[in-house]
Amino acid sequence: MKTLVIVSHPTPQQSVAIKALQQVAEAQDKVTVRHLDQLYGTDSNAIDIAAEQQAHEAADRIIYLYPTHWFNTTPMLKAYLNQVWTYGWAFGPEGKALHGKELQIVTTAGATEFTYSPAGLIEATMDEVLSPMKASALYVGMKYRAPLAFYSAMGLDEASLDAMRSRFAANLQAPLGSQRAD
Repeated sequence: MKTLVIVSHPTPQQSVAIKALQQVAEAQDKVTVRHLDQLYGTDSNAIDIAAEQQAHEAADRIIYLYPTHWFNTTPMLKAYLNQVWTYGWAFGPEGKALHGKELQIVTTAGATEFTYSPAGLIEATMDEVLSPMKASALYVGMKYRAPLAFYSAMGLDEASLDAMRSRFAANLQAPLGSQRAD
């Protein structure tokens, strides 16, 4: 099984949690990591669409790894999806490149898990916040794998970072079709 991890962080130099998770992915066999902001900066016009589509085609599982940014993907990841998931490639007539592949969102949030609950400040769970990503995956025929969310990600101590790393490593090693290793 080959896994593609697409990483996006609007301020990668300030990243602690996403950077730690990226390093876990880079240490795994059969995992390819592409960090959008390192490859393309903030210029969405620089995205090499053919290279990104080839990377997706070579994978069985695709993970988008990013901090939840105002209850959404990062701006670069949104631009990336708009450009890479094209009509005729990802969907529409002949567009079956992603069909049958797994998609999983792995995200960090600065807020607590309670904030992302019906009783919390935003009155929505992380699953609900991520519903556009789920809808997109299902629309193009992908299998949507339960997301993996890490809360209170700002200012983590080393023990919390280690727990996060271990959980993500187990997730990456889980077989296709499993919901995830927790």
